[in-house]
Amino acid sequence: MPLDLFPTPECVHWGFFDGTLPPVAEIASGDVVTIHTVSGGTEDLPPDGRGMTVRPEHRRILAAVEPGPGPHIMTGPIAVRGAEPGDALRVEILEVSLRDDWGFNLIRPGAGALPDLAPGGGRIHLPIDRARGVIQMPWGLEIPARPFFGVIGTAPPPADGRLTSIVPGAFGGNIDNKELTAGAVLHLPVWTAGALLSVGDGHAAQGDGEVCLTAVETGLTGRFRVELVKGAGLAGPWAETADHVITMGFDPDLDEAARIALRAMIALISGRTGLSAEEAYRLCSVAADLRVTQLVNRHKGIHALLPRWALHGAS
Repeated sequence: MPLDLFPTPECVHWGFFDGTLPPVAEIASGDVVTIHTVSGGTEDLPPDGRGMTVRPEHRRILAAVEPGPGPHIMTGPIAVRGAEPGDALRVEILEVSLRDDWGFNLIRPGAGALPDLAPGGGRIHLPIDRARGVIQMPWGLEIPARPFFGVIGTAPPPADGRLTSIVPGAFGGNIDNKELTAGAVLHLPVWTAGALLSVGDGHAAQGDGEVCLTAVETGLTGRFRVELVKGAGLAGPWAETADHVITMGFDPDLDEAARIALRAMIALISGRTGLSAEEAYRLCSVAADLRVTQLVNRHKGIHALLPRWALHGAS
């Protein structure tokens, strides 16, 4: 029977990745799993009387689970039978749907891409019309919902200890890549036995950059097909959609993040086509787009998108 995993105090971890965390469930390669998530601490909940529904399990989590160093409440981890370091997970995102009728957006003083712009900061709560797929902004604008999970990751090596969920890394995690909607496939390295897949940080909508610190943070439901790829030897996550292949780079320096994403794309092109590194570099310059994934997770993100058609026609 397909796994249907709900966010209860027993099935979430808050604010960290840890390769020694015991799994809450186990699946086999090729299984389809449905994962439900919540987003937000106690201070992020909408006030009573605003017509926004806070799920009882969300309140139970806030009462029972100890927060970690990061803000993200993640459902999992899920062990994948037979996964070992050096393998990879192929995570096919089959469906992503809005779970809650509200979201929030936060500006924290001293944070974000422009830390001095709003010294008072503040949090706003945003109604979500799930039937129509829109988010209502306070000034009347309706934003089309395009939901995706900001956090999808395996566990880091156990020797790394407990890592904040804020900073993305070679295990994935807080990628905040808005291309990872339904239909995308995310490839994640495995660094510990079982892989230990966790999902959270639901976003109803986000712009590239996530510049004020947060997107429209909300609870989501996702359906995933998880396949184990033995001996993949990935150095970091990469993704694909119907139209593009996507490589990623994370670093405190945005230029270095761009170089990491670009080198990964050059390696992908050479591996797929047989083009030399120099030829692949030229191809990136004329056909690939480098986009700012996010500027606010301490390690900034760049993702490189190459149209699939550019991988054809090499001799």
